[in-house]
Amino acid sequence: MIFPMNTPMFDLLVSITEKEDAYGYQLSQIIKRVSNTKDSTLYPVLKRLQEQGFLTAYDQSFQGRNRRYYRITETGRRQYQMLSEEWDAYRMAVDQIVKTGGIQDE
Repeated sequence: MIFPMNTPMFDLLVSITEKEDAYGYQLSQIIKRVSNTKDSTLYPVLKRLQEQGFLTAYDQSFQGRNRRYYRITETGRRQYQMLSEEWDAYRMAVDQIVKTGGIQDE
């Protein structure tokens, strides 16, 4: 996709951990569906979200290796709700402009 990823968009997409815990590579593959972002770009985002109290992390063994899983916190759930509402409003406003040419009847 050609639209750039910004901080709120990364935060919103990482908030998919609201549904279930996810590990870093899994999150990067999901985000790649909508962005050409490199895997290495995601890890500073995850660290920042942990520092802000939106995510916690834990390690779990998988096939002899550790995977770091991320879990959303209650604070993260509130942030996710706010970002989700902002995204809906933004998407609707852009759709309105694109579909009507931005012209409003007066």
